[in-house]
Amino acid sequence: MPNDKHEAVELEESARLFYLSVLEALQKAAAPFLVGGAHALRHYSGVERDTKDFDIFVRRDDYDSVMAVLNASGCATELTFPHWLGKATSEHALVDVIFSSGNGVALVDDEWFEHATPGSVFGVPVKICPPEEVIWSKAFVTERERYDGADIMHLLLTCAESLDWDRLLRRFDAHWRVLFSYLCLFGFVYPSERARIPTWVMTALMERLEGELNAPPSSGHVCQGTLISREQYLPDLEQWGFEDARLTMVNAMTQEEIAQWTRAIDEKK
Repeated sequence: MPNDKHEAVELEESARLFYLSVLEALQKAAAPFLVGGAHALRHYSGVERDTKDFDIFVRRDDYDSVMAVLNASGCATELTFPHWLGKATSEHALVDVIFSSGNGVALVDDEWFEHATPGSVFGVPVKICPPEEVIWSKAFVTERERYDGADIMHLLLTCAESLDWDRLLRRFDAHWRVLFSYLCLFGFVYPSERARIPTWVMTALMERLEGELNAPPSSGHVCQGTLISREQYLPDLEQWGFEDARLTMVNAMTQEEIAQWTRAIDEKK
């Protein structure tokens, strides 16, 4: 396990103090939260990354109380996207308060907390998002401007032997092809390390693939590309008549949530 005692990536002192004050406020209030993002990646893989924000993960039911704590501590708070994300800001830095994923799939639930691991951020003892859930949420980030595939490769490289593969497979569920694609890629990226992925996992997924190959195709005219990119598959919906998978999944997004998430594309450009 990488050493949590040293923050190798230098932060501006004002940002560091802000993040520290956020952690202290949440802990003083006994608010339930987990640390994710670049700090989780560093904790599990040792990969250092400069980041302009700080990610904490909460259950949706705890979101309002967590934001109330941050607001009382002096942060400006907003529910930026009602289906997955809020922000707490100061003049120095930004905290993302995350309770799902941009596609609505990786909902933060009790299991995130049950399987969280102890760590340290800015010298403060915290709970870190479990590696299985980190992989699950990152696997769907494949935009042109951001792709989290390398993060997943590094997490598999350092954590494969200790992962709860049954839970990881259950997390991906009907989206198992997404996980399978990364596991295949892992063997390409690290030919000498491919045995780190349990044989039974690869065999089980290959059997699922073979089963699909021998079955008739789905009768629905659905594009699941919107689950891995909110922008790159818009032509499929707008021009080619595909149905948006985000409207048909178990934790379905609403048309309004999708429209708001899509409008934000232009705001980033």
